[in-house]
Amino acid sequence: MNTLKHENKIILLWSVMVLLVVMNTTMFNVGLPTVLQDLSLASSTGSWIVSGYSIVLAIATLTFSRSSDFMPISRLLFIGVVLLGMASVLGWFADSFIELLFARLLQAAGAGAVPGLAMVLVGRYIPISRRGKAMSIVSSTASLGFGLGPVVGGVITQAFGWNYLFIVTSFTVLLLPIVYKLLPKEESHKVKFDFMGALLTALVVTCFLLFLSTFALYYLIISGVSLIILWNHIHKFAIPFIQPTILKKRPYIKLLLISNIAFIAHFSTLFMMPLMLANVFNKEAAMIGLMIFPGAILSAVAAQFIGRVIDRLGSRPIVLVGQTLLLISTSLFVLFSNLSPYWIMLAYVFMSVGFSALSSSIANEASQILPNEEIGTGMGMFQLVQFFGGALGVAVSGTLIDWQSSFAYEVIYRNIFIILIVCLLFSVALFISYRNGQGTTLAHQKVS
Repeated sequence: MNTLKHENKIILLWSVMVLLVVMNTTMFNVGLPTVLQDLSLASSTGSWIVSGYSIVLAIATLTFSRSSDFMPISRLLFIGVVLLGMASVLGWFADSFIELLFARLLQAAGAGAVPGLAMVLVGRYIPISRRGKAMSIVSSTASLGFGLGPVVGGVITQAFGWNYLFIVTSFTVLLLPIVYKLLPKEESHKVKFDFMGALLTALVVTCFLLFLSTFALYYLIISGVSLIILWNHIHKFAIPFIQPTILKKRPYIKLLLISNIAFIAHFSTLFMMPLMLANVFNKEAAMIGLMIFPGAILSAVAAQFIGRVIDRLGSRPIVLVGQTLLLISTSLFVLFSNLSPYWIMLAYVFMSVGFSALSSSIANEASQILPNEEIGTGMGMFQLVQFFGGALGVAVSGTLIDWQSSFAYEVIYRNIFIILIVCLLFSVALFISYRNGQGTTLAHQKVS
């Protein structure tokens, strides 16, 4: 395996870029009540500011990761960060829902380079003996971003307005020249990029989420037809956007689903928490951010310990720990979130730490069962399914909130968290099946 000459510097600087990209997601979660009010939007419509970002981020992440199999990582990162910077400028001038949504989607198209290529870089260049630590560093900064974003977003939204949220992510442009210089030199391979596969993937994901938001049957039909065409297409194209061999590996698919459910739970919670604190307890944006922040800080600190444990004991014990913490968190939301905002703050501590533990351990496990030639597309697919889960969680939560508009706010959010508990229990069953089945053999073969 090739190694990074400046491993520690690259991981540190790249983690800062991950921090800024993740903050870009959660800053708008806190600013969303203000955006809904300023632009006179319903919750289901406004949720697309968050879920639309996640959809494009998911597609872009897979696109950049897949492209890394035949293009240098440094060149792809340059393209992504430049797009992200341009979108930040456009968003700063946005004064309508369409302009805001366009800026967010363009941001996501560029931002996809940062988390997607980070996982490819770690999986391709860092040995297994240090990979858990590296992935935990990236995950910890992501967790910090999930918590720091609401604080920064709340303060900026309350003091200046939501347009100024776009300025934060523009700082990634300043880090680009340094990271670009440190990255390894890689050769380009001329191949025909599968634009049709990328378009069909985007149609499948977007139309399915539109169906869940609107329940318009034609969206479901378009999604289903696109999926059938995509499945036939990837079996005929020389270098397809999604490699069909990966989709036939049951252990890998189980890990994908477990990660997807974790993202559904976390993003749903991050979407609902600001609304709960604003609607039930009349908290302002800055205070909402401060109440989310402790969970993220503890998660970032815990991730350093988690990485060392993964390198020493393996990923699987940490997966179960993460799932347990997520179940504790959702149970606390169901039982006590209507009593005090501090119960919400405590519940999110368990959610944030559990999500960090689960996301880093699952990513590490997936990188070990994939052969090196499938790391790019495999980790990209992982990111696609993760961010699809985030978008799915937000879209469904927004729809369920609108459906239950005749109920008290406390009842609305409690019902959604009960659904999340059921999903997490299914996730635990999936992992037990993975651990006791073919996944054990594949992982041992990869390590040996």
